[in-house]
Amino acid sequence: MHDLSRKVPVEEAVKILGKFKPVKFDETVEIALRLGVDVKKSDQMVRGAFSLPQGLGKKLRVLVFCKDDRTQEAMDAGAQEAGGQDLAKKIQDGYQDFDVVIATPDMMSVVGKLGKILGPQGKMPSPKSGTVTPDIATAVKEFCAGKIEYRADSGGNVHAPVGKRSFTPEALTDNIESFVSHIKSVKPAAARGQYLLGVTLSTTMGPGIKIDVS
Repeated sequence: MHDLSRKVPVEEAVKILGKFKPVKFDETVEIALRLGVDVKKSDQMVRGAFSLPQGLGKKLRVLVFCKDDRTQEAMDAGAQEAGGQDLAKKIQDGYQDFDVVIATPDMMSVVGKLGKILGPQGKMPSPKSGTVTPDIATAVKEFCAGKIEYRADSGGNVHAPVGKRSFTPEALTDNIESFVSHIKSVKPAAARGQYLLGVTLSTTMGPGIKIDVS
C-alpha cells in the first residue's frame, strides 16, 4: 500500500492510481493545486482556461448565448443548445444539464442576470477564461474537445479534471504535466513567496496522492 504522506513524481503517481481497486464506472482523474496567493486581492487571482493535450475523455456539454442569426453557427460547432432570452429563462427555471456556458459580448446583459445561478457553479462566462468571445465556433470546438476552465477558490486552491482512469499512463502524465506547467506560467506578478505549495492527484472515489513537482 502506498504511503499517502509521501510525495512522488507524476509518472509514479499515475501508476499508483492504476493499482487502486476499480469501481463500476470510468472515474475522472482530478488534480488539486494549493497556491501561495491571496485571492481576496484582484491582482493575485488565478483563473483562465487550458486545452488539455490529450483531451478530457468526454465531450463537454456547451451552451451558447448569442443572437438568433448565430444559433446555427453555434450548433454546427457542437453546442448542445444556443439561444438568448429563452435559454436564460430555461436556466432560471432549473435547467442544469450542461458543463460550460459561452456568450458573445453583446449577450452579456442577458447572461448577467444569471450570475446568482451560474456564479456559484463556476459556469459564469468570462473573457479571461475564453467563454466571452465573438468567435463562438472556435470556442465551442475547443471546449467540446477538452478545454477546461479553472479558478482559484477562496483558499487559493485550483481543482481541475485531467482525464479518465481509462486513459493510458502516458496520456494522463502528459495532461497533468502540461496543466501544472501552465499554472506555473500564470503566476500573478503580485504573488510573493512560494507559489506552488502542494499538488494532489486523485480519482473520483480514491484517496489523494501527493505529487512532487519541484
